[in-house]
Amino acid sequence: MPRLKKILKSFKFWATLVILPLALVGCAGIFMDFESEFVSDEFVVRETVFANVGEGIELSYLRAGDPNGQRVVFVHGTPGDAGGNWYNMLKNVPAGFEFVAIDRPGFGFTKPKKQLVALDDQAAALAPLLVTRDGKKTILAGHSLGGPIVAAAAVNYPEKVAGILVLAGALDPELEDVLFIQYVGNIPPISWLLPAVMRHSNRELIALEDELRLLEPKLASITQPVTIVHGTEDKLVPYENVPFMQRTMTGTGKLEVVRIEGMNHFLQWRQQDIIMNAVLDMARSMNGGRVIAQTGMATTK
Repeated sequence: MPRLKKILKSFKFWATLVILPLALVGCAGIFMDFESEFVSDEFVVRETVFANVGEGIELSYLRAGDPNGQRVVFVHGTPGDAGGNWYNMLKNVPAGFEFVAIDRPGFGFTKPKKQLVALDDQAAALAPLLVTRDGKKTILAGHSLGGPIVAAAAVNYPEKVAGILVLAGALDPELEDVLFIQYVGNIPPISWLLPAVMRHSNRELIALEDELRLLEPKLASITQPVTIVHGTEDKLVPYENVPFMQRTMTGTGKLEVVRIEGMNHFLQWRQQDIIMNAVLDMARSMNGGRVIAQTGMATTK
């Protein structure tokens, strides 16, 4: 007891409680997507839908474009939200499409403010948004951690998902490396000092390797078209994820890789034209034999 009192009175002890969360936030800033407080405007409307997953969630999402068009759902990484990641995509919806971007469970305006770490649960949160119009199913596009989420949705809801775009997606469990400081940040009282969004993000990342190992044997069952967009200079989610997907997604009729030379992780802010073209190309060619294509920013190899 005297030793405990001495520790509690120690400057070093209390300084650690303050400094460590700041360090965690600094580390997380390396790989984070960014949250915003965007609600809606004249271009984009915000709506909610109930998703029967966990204890039930009110999934908040942004919607723009033709309400009768083919739906494309965009899924952000961790942390992040719909407005901060996808607003410019939703502001420029091509004719004949409806674009939707979600606030994933635990982020943005989705309630309750509680994260779902299981990829199957996150895929289930998308289920109410998977619609078929004029025979056209929903296309899913996921960035970073959103990549394995849309892959899980393609596995679990094959009758509702037309195809998936994996944008700088983290799917190879061998490439996941959790820092010691992340485990420390997940332990009370340190975790209590972190903003909720950082706690949720940290827990997702700690669980990700195990979740990817559960997903890996299911990837061969994806029969829908797959487009992978990845930068060669992505230090946060390495390009080595791409050959992993090529090896494991063996059931798809069409697998295309858009390889962007010199590009980092933040595709939706710097390569919106490439993402838009990938969406349009997928919508135009939903059928055909299995093809593995390598494309650069301007050339096909």
